[in-house]
This record gives sequence, structure tokens and C-alpha cells, in this order.
Amino acid sequence: MKDQKIVIIDYDAGNIQSVKYALERLGITPIVSKEEEVIRNADKVIFPGVGEAAWAMNSLRKNGLDLLIPQLTQPVLGICLGMQLMCESSEESNTKGLGIFPLEVKRFTNERKVPHMGWNQLEKLNGALFKGVVAMEFAYFVHSYYVPVSEDTLASCNYILDFSASLQKNNFYACQFHPEKSGAVGVQILKNFINL
Repeated sequence: MKDQKIVIIDYDAGNIQSVKYALERLGITPIVSKEEEVIRNADKVIFPGVGEAAWAMNSLRKNGLDLLIPQLTQPVLGICLGMQLMCESSEESNTKGLGIFPLEVKRFTNERKVPHMGWNQLEKLNGALFKGVVAMEFAYFVHSYYVPVSEDTLASCNYILDFSASLQKNNFYACQFHPEKSGAVGVQILKNFINL
């Protein structure tokens, strides 16, 4: 696990440092980079994100990362906004995404407080990413937009409605919650990703 080359994609996204610290606590020294060759040669790639979708996509385009990320063949983990940007489009500023998941990101209605912020339970867990994680364990969320449940859903969560807490398609994995801020559950998920 420790001798793998783990690259965190650097596009000025807000949670890069917290993801880096979480990996360092696992004994991994990740590389933070926006260089195509460095990202392509990684064993695993983490695509973090906090912020606004249109701004983030512009930042990816500036460095050609919008073209690179969908071409990657090693395991890739999108986190929070990273997961939303992996989708076809987002209602946030009518943003076109990377199109890895053929899904539209939607805004929560205001029936309850938005953003959905804090600890909530993970349900209907599937796949290697959730090995050793028990259904109804809590993870940490901060988001105003959600991805509907689909055939690519690995785990769901309920806030106002059921939505995708995690997705997978081929080598692309994604979490709407922040594993780097989700205590022991998040540690297990990051370990599982690194062990894929």
C-alpha cells in the first residue's frame, strides 16, 4: 500500500490539504500535481473538490485536465464536487461536466435546510470501496447539489430524498461525502480505494 504512487489532482480545489493529511495518516506521501505525465503515471488518482461547479470546470479546462481525467485507466476517486464534476452536467450554473457518469447533478429543494451539512448515514452499500463498512454508518457531507440514484450507485443516503452517496463506473469511483473527514469509516474507504 505504502509504495504506491498516489496523485491528488491540483486545480485549486478547497479540500486538497485535508485529503493529503488523511493519506499521510495512512503512511502514504501523496503527490499533488496538475501535470499530465505525473497524473497518467500514478497508481491511483484522487480528484477532490470543494466550491462552485462552473468555476471548478474552468479551472480544469485551463490545465487540460477536463480532457485528461476521463481518459485515465487507473482507479480514480472523485470526492464531493469531484464526484459531481464527473457527471454529465450540473444544475449549478448549468455546468457541463466530464461525462464519466451519464447523470445530471440536481439542486436540493428547500424543504429542509440546504446545504445538507454534517453527519448522515450510508445505506445500501455495494462493492470493494465499502469492504469492512457496515450499512447505516455515518459519513460527513457538505453539499447543496446531489446526484440521483442510478445503476452506477454504490451507496445511497437520505436527505429530503434518496441520493447517490457513492458511484462507480469501470475504474472511476466517487463519494459525495468527505472520506477524509469521516473518521474511521472514511479511513476504511480510503484504505479500500488504495488497495483496489
